[in-house]
Amino acid sequence: MHETSPRPIAITEDAPTVAVGLPVGFGARVAAWAASAAAFLLAPGVIYPGALAATAGASVLAVRGRLVLSALLVAVAVAAAVGGHRRGRARVLAAARERRLSGLRLATIEALASAIDAKDKTSARHIRRVQAFASALARAVGVPEDEVQAIATAAMLHDVGKLAVPEHILSKPGPLTDEEFEKVKTHPQVGFEIIEHVPFPCPVAPLVLCHHEKWDGSGYPLGLRGDDIPLGARILAVSDYFESVMRDRPYNKAVSFDLAMLVLQQEAGKALDPHLVSVFLDLVPTLALEPGPAGEAAAREEDVARHRQPADLWRQAAFENIARAHQEIYALYEIAQAIGSRLGVADAMSLIADKLATLVPFSACALFVGDEDGTVQCRFASGVNEDDLQGLRLAEGEGLSGWVIRNRRPLVNVTPAADFEAAGRPAAPAGLRSALVCPLVSGDQMVGAIALYHVQPDFYTEEHRRLLDRISEQTAAAISNSIVFEQTREDSLRDPLTRLPNTRYMFTHLTRELARAQRLGTEVSILVLDLDDFKRINDTYGHQAGDRTLQEVARVMRETVRHYDVCARYAGDEFIVVLPGCGAEEAEAKRLELQDAVSALSMEVVPGHPIGVSVSVGAAVFPADGETYEVLLATADGRMYGDKKTRKPAGAGSEAIPASAVAAPALMPAGFLPSTRIN
Repeated sequence: MHETSPRPIAITEDAPTVAVGLPVGFGARVAAWAASAAAFLLAPGVIYPGALAATAGASVLAVRGRLVLSALLVAVAVAAAVGGHRRGRARVLAAARERRLSGLRLATIEALASAIDAKDKTSARHIRRVQAFASALARAVGVPEDEVQAIATAAMLHDVGKLAVPEHILSKPGPLTDEEFEKVKTHPQVGFEIIEHVPFPCPVAPLVLCHHEKWDGSGYPLGLRGDDIPLGARILAVSDYFESVMRDRPYNKAVSFDLAMLVLQQEAGKALDPHLVSVFLDLVPTLALEPGPAGEAAAREEDVARHRQPADLWRQAAFENIARAHQEIYALYEIAQAIGSRLGVADAMSLIADKLATLVPFSACALFVGDEDGTVQCRFASGVNEDDLQGLRLAEGEGLSGWVIRNRRPLVNVTPAADFEAAGRPAAPAGLRSALVCPLVSGDQMVGAIALYHVQPDFYTEEHRRLLDRISEQTAAAISNSIVFEQTREDSLRDPLTRLPNTRYMFTHLTRELARAQRLGTEVSILVLDLDDFKRINDTYGHQAGDRTLQEVARVMRETVRHYDVCARYAGDEFIVVLPGCGAEEAEAKRLELQDAVSALSMEVVPGHPIGVSVSVGAAVFPADGETYEVLLATADGRMYGDKKTRKPAGAGSEAIPASAVAAPALMPAGFLPSTRIN
């Protein structure tokens, strides 16, 4: 017998160890043969067929009595089967791990894209809609499924390059300058560079790079034309163009579905691939678009929200916070850009209220400003009960706005009734239940207060207060400038002593009224008034008494005429009254009424010494007495001097009628050269 020794033979690294007692020389040869067989059987595609063949061979050898070789083949088959199982399991685990990593990468990309979309767009669903349109269009033109997925990924990432575009350019409401547009045109290249090295299954970066190329070659950044533009980029361009024109952007308003279809058709062969446009126009009516009516959309979103998981809610809240932050910057930017062109208080506040509504909802908005007499007056109001708000006048420190102006501190969720009660109103208008009031401070100067009212109780939050504070800080100087502008304009058109309109305003107003009367075929009456013996009052009691007399006469005139009539101080002791719609009879009645009202004045500039005041008045009527205001004023002036002569007390020295009674230049201000006809 041959000498045997128990020498172990290692089949493979993964195979179980087999120890069999064999002759020394024979055992070495068998071991080498077994190792070669195992290596062959573990090759891909051979493992399981080889294991079956080895098992069959072992059975044949066992029948023939070759037990040792049979055992070796069995060992080899077992080792191959075990190794194959391990290798297959490793591949399955690797594939699952790759799927998880791919899903994680895709979720990360989607989150990034959604964050960019929330930051840049007014609609958080822009990416989803572009993605849906692009995927449907790609399938409709026969794009393979793996490339459809690449197009869908590019749709998510097509605007990622806008991270490199400054915020104020993205938010600019008006047209971009050439320099600003050049900056915007960099975003496809930046997006390409960001995702260029991401290992997508199909190329995505070239689609992002070329999604602003145009069919006619006028696009950017490469200026490609026609079929030189990648098909996926052309599909993305059609989808993005259609979705963009259907939503509000900083530089354009959304259009209807039908108009969007028409615009898309007009761009076929220019910006967009005409074949893709044709396919898309047939396809888009079959796609599910966003619900139209706001109520239906809100109801559906509310229903979805009830079933949404907490993680989805948190993610949605994050995107909404990003969108709100951008919206805040956008609104502030719009206010800053446009408010400088609004000089009047009403115009400036109309703009502020319009932009403010996107950040802090309100049912009514009001501006309160302090007056010289120490009161606080509402200078602007819009929204619910705006007529009631417009007339509010509060004592300093009283009511909500008075308290805010005095203490320079905001009030949140206070009762609107406090303002109406402080103004002496019996009750606040029904409907307003909560208020937010913030001071307007420019430097160290207190300008006034902005008050927002809402129909819901306890509506306002600290976040609303913060936003209104920011807007108040930005707009306080503009409102202050508007108030100064209006005051300056009023001062330039009013007499500083009597606060009546001055000659400049009177001639402008008279020109307008005569033109309207000529156009409508109506009448306009002009009264010229002159105080009797005014020089005697100045000489006897001093100019202070004369000034007081002029002020009282001006007050009586304002109270006597209609609210739409105009009383103006011409110069010295002369006044002019413009009575639109009055003929000769009405003018004569008003002339006598004014004389009686002035004669009823009794002033004591020195105790025990009352001063009597009277006026002489002359009237002229358009068109009976003339068609130009030069003729009308000269006629009224001549009749006023005639009235003065007839009303002098008996025995008094007569007063000659000056040449100005028949010549207009005595009533014309220096440097005023009006036209002589009303056209």
